[in-house]
This record gives sequence, structure tokens and C-alpha cells, in this order.
Amino acid sequence: MEKIALINILLYFIFPLWIIAGFSDWLCHRHTHLEKNSGMKESLIHSLMLLEIGIPVSVGLILEISPLLLFFMIFMFFIHEITAIWDVSYAIKYRYISPIEQHIHSCLELLPLCALLIVLALHWEIFIAMFSGNLIDGKPILRLKENPIPASYLLPLFTGIIFLLILPFIEELWRSVRLKYK
Repeated sequence: MEKIALINILLYFIFPLWIIAGFSDWLCHRHTHLEKNSGMKESLIHSLMLLEIGIPVSVGLILEISPLLLFFMIFMFFIHEITAIWDVSYAIKYRYISPIEQHIHSCLELLPLCALLIVLALHWEIFIAMFSGNLIDGKPILRLKENPIPASYLLPLFTGIIFLLILPFIEELWRSVRLKYK
């Protein structure tokens, strides 16, 4: 029962909030006319962060969690955090970052951490095995989940990701590129 509760918290609470926070961040960028101040460089950093966190989340939803995959997820979480620090350090020099946007950034840091902690709790034995140096557990390194997440969940989730994260941030990059090369 506890495992199902953790999975439900991850799928139906953390992921939707994370998407909403990402879209809200894009709205803040649009409101401050990012393309006219911090411009294309900040927008490219945002694209990098989407990839850094989007790839591990996507593979974690589709593939069986293995020690190697868990290591990759943890590693990419820290890379994403380093990039987030770079992003704000760069942006603050060129544009106003409101208290609301700062709070949204807090959510965009804590929600991935919460997601990662839930994945660790669900796969604790794999996490512990990593410390024995056993990143390959004798099974194929990458394999589809034995009990896949239903398409009835994945389709709306990935639709939300496309329409509320990927397309808005592509639009942000497009605005920045268009203004830079006008």
C-alpha cells in the first residue's frame, strides 16, 4: 500500500505541480520580456535544463530502474542544479527576477528533489546496491518496465509536457533568436 501511495504522489501530485511551475516560470520570462534583456543565452540555458531533467524523467517513466539508471538520474539532478545556479546568476545581471519568479524557481528545485527521493524510496535496494559498486545488476542495462505505467497516464502527461513546457520554451527561444538577428 505504501508503495502505491508513493507512486501516486509522484505521478498525480509532483509531476503536475512541476509542469505547472515550469509553465509559470515561462510566463514570468514572457512578462519580463526575456528576449529584450537576458535574451538568447538565458533561453538556451532553459533549454539545457529541460533536457537535463527531461531525459532522466522520461527514461525513468518508461524503463525499469536499474543501478545505472538510478546513478544517471542522481547525476543529472545535480547537473540540473548547477545549471539552475548558472541560469539565475546570469539572468539577474540583465533582468528583474520578481519574488514570485524566485518562489517558482524554489518549486523547480524542490519538486525534482522530491521526485528523486520518491524514486529512491521506491527502489531503495537498488540505491544501496550502488554503494557496493554494482552499477550493473546482471540484467540488461536498459529494459522496458515489467509493469509499465499505463498509456492512459503517460499520454496526458507527455501532452502536458509538450504544450506547457517544450512549446512555450521553444517560443521563448524563437522570440530571442528573432530579436537578436532582426
